[in-house]
Amino acid sequence: MFNTAVLAEQMQEAGNFGFYRKGPLAEVNTHDKKAVHETFGFDWKAIKDARDAYVHRLNGIYTTLLRNSKVEVLEGMARFTGPKTVSVGGKEYTADHILIATGGKPVMPQIPGVDHCIHSDGFFALEEMPKRVAVVGAGYIAVELAGIFNSLGSDTNLFVRYDGPLRPFDGLLRETLMKEMAATGLQLHKNSTPTGVVKDEKTGKLSLCLASGEVHEGFDVILLAVGRVPETEALGLASSGVAIVGGQGSKGYIKVDAHQNTSVPGVYALGDVCGKVELTPMAIAAGRRLADRLFGGMEGVKADYNDVPTVVFSHPPLGTVGLTEAEAREKYEEKDLKIYTSRFVNLFYGPWTVPPEKKPKTAMKLICVGPEEKVVGLHVIGMGADEMLQGFAVALKKGCTKADLDATLAIHPTAAEEFVTLAPWGLSGKKGEKARAKL
Repeated sequence: MFNTAVLAEQMQEAGNFGFYRKGPLAEVNTHDKKAVHETFGFDWKAIKDARDAYVHRLNGIYTTLLRNSKVEVLEGMARFTGPKTVSVGGKEYTADHILIATGGKPVMPQIPGVDHCIHSDGFFALEEMPKRVAVVGAGYIAVELAGIFNSLGSDTNLFVRYDGPLRPFDGLLRETLMKEMAATGLQLHKNSTPTGVVKDEKTGKLSLCLASGEVHEGFDVILLAVGRVPETEALGLASSGVAIVGGQGSKGYIKVDAHQNTSVPGVYALGDVCGKVELTPMAIAAGRRLADRLFGGMEGVKADYNDVPTVVFSHPPLGTVGLTEAEAREKYEEKDLKIYTSRFVNLFYGPWTVPPEKKPKTAMKLICVGPEEKVVGLHVIGMGADEMLQGFAVALKKGCTKADLDATLAIHPTAAEEFVTLAPWGLSGKKGEKARAKL
């Protein structure tokens, strides 16, 4: 859906590259609806059907892989009946090793009218694109889905509780994203806490009521992306003795150590049920390391939860690895920090005949520490941020310095080259008054 939205943006931008209408397109047949378009139309159901068919095919591929690996698949709700015993479909199974990897699910707030709303699962069930939509939330899911709606043409409103979305991310990324949201017409409503939803029975339109007393009306869809909880309530954990994380505000996450061991020997848990770095690739990495340790003869190996790279598929996308500037200032003394930033127009937008301030911006930040200027944080927002981050994440994990980046040849013309040419270039680690003056 992100790719669909990006393509929609690029088609709208085609005029900036000299493309123009020459005449009607060939007759098309989309879901038995014949039409002649002077410009591109968009059929939400066409991409929904193609997407769902693709996911269905993937399900079949994974089933085949499991069968070919001689893995027996038991379909049904599993529930612990003892420390090493699980019941599925009325039959009990015991094992030396049991892994809990049931993931998480969206949570809905307890407000009047919440039954008129959908969550992220409901987004994928939509049969048609809403003309006017409200998205409530400030995390990955809310930002990504709001961006998709907006780019595909919905009148999109994003409601967040505090001063902006993605609060744990670096300030440069958040500031740039909010400016780009405004430039593309996505309406951001800050300091907005929903207290209820009202449906007009005559029109079917929805109204969102806020704690401030404001009421926003006329929505076709209200999507709530206000958080997720671990999918553990039906597992019968009490019967297994597996401990959960307690304390105020506990969501029922399973308590594990650094090797994914729960409180019961031989029972393990990983992924979103543990509540630490809730990302699919992190769960996969933890599963691989657990298998290596248990069955691969690699004693003591474990997943590394430090410096985890991540991307938000916003519009534009943003990527981050390591410490934010705020986190670095908490951890290190001011005299030991050096922050490098850059804001520029991607060359993709170069030929646009609009003022430079109107062109979408890319922004980057390097956070370095110590006399050797070791890179402890790297952040980027802009076209291609999702692809460029992976390689730089490897460099950060290996302990690269600003001098290492300066010594790397720039690939021109790319946006990524800005990371290896950040000014002042080539002076990192040099001694002397002249070098310090330039820094």
